[in-house]
Amino acid sequence: MKISVINRSNNPLPEFATTDSAGMDLRAHLETGITLAPGERRLIPTGLHLALPPGLEAQVRPRSGLAYKHGVTVLNSPGTIDADYRGDVGVILINHGHEPFDVAPGDRIAQLVVARYERFDWQTVEHLDDTQRGDGGFGHSGKK
Repeated sequence: MKISVINRSNNPLPEFATTDSAGMDLRAHLETGITLAPGERRLIPTGLHLALPPGLEAQVRPRSGLAYKHGVTVLNSPGTIDADYRGDVGVILINHGHEPFDVAPGDRIAQLVVARYERFDWQTVEHLDDTQRGDGGFGHSGKK
């Protein structure tokens, strides 16, 4: 599959790091570095503009190393890039850590995964079929 892309940054196009990688790392498209204070969030541009085929979405997801080592993650994870969006793929980073976090131009800040989706219509009914779980919600199966 080919996806049309315009790269308005000085960064290379994202690539798969390994044969079985699901996503590609997105890089910060910044003139100068920024610092995220603890609790601060910021929209970071990537300089990438996509034209996804109908039936596909791109998901912006956190990088596990940034989350684990620094407490920095993607705020609206996963962020959805719709097939009809043509603007900059932006990443909303938030610093949940205890220390300021520096983002330099070209830093890998998130990952992008492309996924298929299904369109659907609602069918209003009076009753839903029974299942073993039923309406058991959060924590319904216990702690262990």
